[in-house]
Amino acid sequence: MKSNLRLVAASALILCNTMAQAGNLTIESWRVDDKTLWEDVLLPAFNKAHPNISVKFSPTSPPEYNSALNARLTAGTAGDLITCRPFDVSLDLFKKGQLDALNGAAGLKNFPDSAQVAWQTDDGKSTYCMPMASVIHGFFYNKKVFAEMGLKVPETEADFFGVLDKIKAGGKVAPLALGTADQWETNQIVFTSIGANHWKGEEGRKGLIAGKKKFTDPEFVSTFDVMAKWANYLPKGYQAQTYGDSQNLFGTGRAAIYPAGSWDISYFEQNSKVEFGAFKPPVQKAGDPCYISDHTDIAMGINSKSPNKADAKVFLEWLASKDFADLYTNKVTGFFSLSNHKIEVKNPVAKEMIGWRNQCKSTIRLNAQIMSRGTPSMENELWNVGSQVINQKMAPKDAAAQIQTGFSKWYTAAK
Repeated sequence: MKSNLRLVAASALILCNTMAQAGNLTIESWRVDDKTLWEDVLLPAFNKAHPNISVKFSPTSPPEYNSALNARLTAGTAGDLITCRPFDVSLDLFKKGQLDALNGAAGLKNFPDSAQVAWQTDDGKSTYCMPMASVIHGFFYNKKVFAEMGLKVPETEADFFGVLDKIKAGGKVAPLALGTADQWETNQIVFTSIGANHWKGEEGRKGLIAGKKKFTDPEFVSTFDVMAKWANYLPKGYQAQTYGDSQNLFGTGRAAIYPAGSWDISYFEQNSKVEFGAFKPPVQKAGDPCYISDHTDIAMGINSKSPNKADAKVFLEWLASKDFADLYTNKVTGFFSLSNHKIEVKNPVAKEMIGWRNQCKSTIRLNAQIMSRGTPSMENELWNVGSQVINQKMAPKDAAAQIQTGFSKWYTAAK
């Protein structure tokens, strides 16, 4: 009799725990700055359509996110929904069985193949995160300076350097707001942005992965050639100038052009009174097709140990909806939905940048997929050589040779 009572009590406890968890989801994320947005805008919008599912947004600071998430996943205490960084970080989670495959999910039909590649296995057979948003690279320009000097937005590289020459001759502001102290900008904002027009976007990127192209090929060397020319237009002491310094320089009106990531839109609108516009990376010559770095940035997957997978799937399908695409693009200014949904972008600079998708072919940061897995790290190497080229300490052909040599050390197809 006592044994039966204990069995009934245990069954009741399990049932209660299951009921307590049903309809409750927790989101893991590194986007600490978005906490208010999720709590005040995004989650209420979801709950309007799904009132029986409660969702909590629980972010961890960006530098700690990867390690903290891994610890919680290993311990079985992680949230139901995992915000996914692109490529290898999330791929490793999937390989360890910590993220569910989403193959066949209806929402994936709303995203082109290029939007899914950052959260797929190398063979493309499994997708494990629902794409959310990308960032786009280009240039911001001070409208007042351009108007006063009678400058037109450049379309070709010749136009671009012509504009820089005129601004430099004017002597009132720095032509370009860029420093090399932090190094990362020379790759993530400059090299992979202006270079896309040289190596024809995905054609060049996939060619490197397949071993059909090398960094010593003309289209990659020529990108470093262009970067080397920038030194003539940078502020005095640019070698010690940080990313924050560059933001301040442009935001206070002391520089005319700022090599940008779309995420900077919000910063300048909150911290500057400069009226600015955006222009896409200039093509090499008139009539050339254009390419933009439209880099896959954020997605969301399901914790394979979540007790609430049915509700988690409902949430991911909402992430693939037009309603979410509209909200996220217009509320997280500078982060653009990766979906095929047609939405009206309200911010004028963001609208200009997302409009480039209709004019140019999109690609992602050159070394984001596969190419930064080995030793030496191509990401770190590109930071190094890019800054040295702009600092006039390394010749463009030598920078390309160093990247190719490092790549060939560990990647068979690159030999």
